[in-house]
Amino acid sequence: MKKIRPENAWKHFLTVTEHKIEVMKGCFKVGLYRQGLLHDLSKYSPGEFLVGARYFQGDRSPNNAEREEKGYSSAWLHHKGRNKHHYEYWVDYNSAADLVRQGVKPEGDLTIPVKMPLRYLVEMMMDRIAASKIYNKGHYTDDLPLQYFMRSYEYIPMNEETKRLLYGLLRMLSVYGEEKTFRFIRKKLLPKGNY
Repeated sequence: MKKIRPENAWKHFLTVTEHKIEVMKGCFKVGLYRQGLLHDLSKYSPGEFLVGARYFQGDRSPNNAEREEKGYSSAWLHHKGRNKHHYEYWVDYNSAADLVRQGVKPEGDLTIPVKMPLRYLVEMMMDRIAASKIYNKGHYTDDLPLQYFMRSYEYIPMNEETKRLLYGLLRMLSVYGEEKTFRFIRKKLLPKGNY
């Protein structure tokens, strides 16, 4: 097993904290104060932090390196199950699972992506913006989160309505920038009590 280098643990801590602060700033700008404060706290837990420190590279998620070595990422499995701003959290069994329990072989996938509540979808957007800023230091542009999203758009097991809304918001960001997009989210998409 790969050993944790102290300098990588420190760099990972700084990266996680910088990312968290960046998401917090975005969440605050659209009125999601609680989510901004609580965003990604599980990344400081031993199950996520130690893996991140062990596989730290600085220019991409350590979860990808763990996945390449082991065939899965224990840190990601822990993270996505505790953080509602990830679309993977919102995958449930469909009725085909009931057929399996009855001994009938269903056709197709047993899982179904569920529509994300708006506040978590917006937090997911802020997460993607922050990750683009952190991993593209000095080279960030407002179209990077959309470019990243579009690379896997057709393969993402995300609820279609959620996917279309995220695409629209990322497109708006790429065309109009943060200020106008965040104002739209705060005033039109998430007016008080609408999330």
